[in-house]
Amino acid sequence: MTVHATPGRHVLADFRGVPATRLTDAAALEAQLIGAAQAAGAHVLSAHFHHFGEGAGVTGVVMLSESHISIHSWPEHQFAALDIFMCGTAQPELALAWLQDALAPESVHVTTVARG
Repeated sequence: MTVHATPGRHVLADFRGVPATRLTDAAALEAQLIGAAQAAGAHVLSAHFHHFGEGAGVTGVVMLSESHISIHSWPEHQFAALDIFMCGTAQPELALAWLQDALAPESVHVTTVARG
């Protein structure tokens, strides 16, 4: 068993300058967050995503054995707020890298918090 100094790491990321078309497709965002979870070594339990209508954003969450990944997007501002919380041996930084590749933001602001 691997021992960690804290039970988990919580990565909060603001993605700015994301092409609006990448922030309006709920099914694509769900697939990308699931892919990010898998890239991080996490185990997906379920997912729920909601689209707010034509040209509007998406909010969604992927529930993990290790915690969760969530997104809320504002295509009109080319902005997405991501929340990646993982415990155990899962690596939230790998999920973040996966999502940066998928969403191609112009800039990223990341805050990482040790939880526990």
